[in-house]
Amino acid sequence: MGCFCLKKLRHKPGYEAPINLASETPFTVNEVEALYDLFKKLSSSIIDDGLIHKEEFQLALFKNSNKQNLFADRIFDLFDIKRNGVIEFGEFVRSLSVFHPNAPEADKIAFLFRLYDLRQTGCIEAEEILTFHLIFLLYDLNRKLKEMVTALLCENNMSLSEDVVDLIVEKTMMEADTKRDGKIDEEEWKELVEKNPSIIKIMTLSDLKELTLAFPSFVMNSGVSDL
Repeated sequence: MGCFCLKKLRHKPGYEAPINLASETPFTVNEVEALYDLFKKLSSSIIDDGLIHKEEFQLALFKNSNKQNLFADRIFDLFDIKRNGVIEFGEFVRSLSVFHPNAPEADKIAFLFRLYDLRQTGCIEAEEILTFHLIFLLYDLNRKLKEMVTALLCENNMSLSEDVVDLIVEKTMMEADTKRDGKIDEEEWKELVEKNPSIIKIMTLSDLKELTLAFPSFVMNSGVSDL
């Protein structure tokens, strides 16, 4: 008698089922599957092991795996939730979900705070404000993260005088540092965002709401109906 065997689909390390990730994030199952197709392309650009290494992350942003950039390093570190030097599929989806239009505002505020907190001290200091104000003036963050999804980078060349830079830092610290201790803690950061909601506009990528429409070539038949 013949034997019928169902071949089990094997996934690489770090893979998590789309239906599970969809239940934890604002993404639908089909959107998670679209992200997986993208993830496979990014994670195999240099080392085909099912994980995104920092060089592959930089390659997606800059078309150059050797180009060092503070912005790319910070985003990579925040996406690397397990702090093991690589981004797994689950980490990729959960991190991108913060930028989904339906993601809680509190998550967006917290993510942006961690982005500014370069030294990971739990507070934002004047030098950190300076560093990231310059980055946000030189790079369009919202478009940059959108183009990370499509592996492109947009850069604007601008020159700022020292007086303008000093004014940016001084104005931000005066408004946000209500405790007058020379740094901004999470409570002060939340108050600053409440007064200036435009700060977190960069934390929303509208394209993530309709991934299957924005990236039709990534759509796969999941066999699961999205609610």
